[in-house]
Formats: sequence, C-alpha cells, structure tokens
Amino acid sequence: MNQHLSHRAVLSFTGADRTSFLQGLITNDALNLAPATSVWSALLTPQGRWLSEFFLYDASDCILMDCAAEHADMLVKRLSRFRLRADVQIEKTDLRVITGAESRPVPPDTITHAPDPRYDGAGWRAIVTGTGEGGETPEEFLERRLTLGLPDVMDFESEQTLALEADMDLLNGVSWKKGCYMGQELTARTHYRGLAKRRLLPVVLSDGTFSDEGGIIIAGEREVGDIRSRSGNRALAMLRRDAWSSPELTCNGQPLSVVWPAWFPPEMR
Repeated sequence: MNQHLSHRAVLSFTGADRTSFLQGLITNDALNLAPATSVWSALLTPQGRWLSEFFLYDASDCILMDCAAEHADMLVKRLSRFRLRADVQIEKTDLRVITGAESRPVPPDTITHAPDPRYDGAGWRAIVTGTGEGGETPEEFLERRLTLGLPDVMDFESEQTLALEADMDLLNGVSWKKGCYMGQELTARTHYRGLAKRRLLPVVLSDGTFSDEGGIIIAGEREVGDIRSRSGNRALAMLRRDAWSSPELTCNGQPLSVVWPAWFPPEMR
C-alpha cells in the first residue's frame, strides 16, 4: 500500500548561503528554521501571485523542501535564476514525503520530521528514503486535511491565487516582520488594507457527494465560488467573502454550507 504522498517531491538546498538565498525570495522567514521544526511558505510572482507552496526543513547540512512534484523542475529552474554569486546548489532528490495524524507515531527511520506548522492539530510531516511505511495513505491524508480545512497544491491557481486568498496568513505561511521578498508589496497591501475578497474555506454538502468535476457554487442566481479538492461530501472551496453567511449556497443543485475551521478567527467570519 502506498503510504507516501506521490504528488509531493523533495528538493535539496546546499551551500553556505542556502538560508539567506531563500530568505530573500519566499513569503515566510527562513531564519526560523531549526531542527525538528518546519516552515510553510510560498514563492510568488513579482505581482504577488502564487507560483508554488512548500515546507522547508533544516536537515543539518542542507535545507530540504517538500514541494508539489509537478512543480519540482520549475522550482529548480526558476530559483536557480536568482543564484548569481550565492553559494547555493539546488537539486531534485529521490526522497519521499509521508504524513500522519498526531495519534500516529512517527516512523523511526525518517531523515527529518516535524509537526505540520500550519495548525497545532495538523499532525506531522516527514521525509524518508523508502516507500513511506508508517505514514498515512494519500486518501487518509486527503480526508484529514479536508476536515481541518488545510490547502494543498491543487487548491491554488498558478499565477492567480493570492497568498491571503489561500489562508497563508492564518496558517503561519507569511511573515510580516522579515525583509523584502518577491511579491511582498501586494501581499502586505492586501493584508493591511483588508482587501482579500475571497478565501479558501472548507465546505460540506448536506446531501450527496461532490462530482469528480467539482463544480460552481451558487448563491441565489450568483456564482460566488468554485470547488477545489474534494472527497465524498467534503471539499475546499474558493468562496467570495460576501457569500460566507449566505443561507442559500448550492453546488450542482445540492445545498452546501461553510464549516468554520478551528484556526479561522471568529472576528473575520
């Protein structure tokens, strides 16, 4: 049974400048990296639009990046453009990513592992060399993260989604104290002016299940959002703020409602 996340890959960053190199490019603070911890962050376009999200780990002699497998080559190529004279080497590895709920013990043979930094109840992530024995299946991971309301790569739109639309500000994915990084200006303006008009939120159907094609969310006669990752009657949806409290949300004709995750501030609802 596959117990690693086949849609994730691992990049390695070596060289004396690896931390400072990443620090100038990503949304979060790479200086916070420490053993047994991880940092969730993203690479944005200069216009502040999402390119990829990833988890970073301090593996003593390198930084390991748990990223979307479909983005691995792009990240190596794009990040390498910024190397200039920095002492940093970026390589794809054969390592794999596994995950587990807090109640599941972390396998003893991991290269590195840490609690998922997005939310205290989000379980753990680990990087391993083998098949991933001891981790949860991708199906288990999907069900768990939909219940918690945590995004993955398929919930973003490349060069479209803003970091705050994907809740990266609420899930410890953006630092407001670090120096400049690519896309910082729009991200900060959206934050301080409260300009996020939509957000990624967990939703549930009161009856039936989501179709394989997802669907558009309707409030009355208006299109107010769309379904992203889903399983059974649970999904994550990008939903307009003015429709969050609507009593008449539907998807494919079925009643739908927002399920507020524990990490979402009540004053923002």
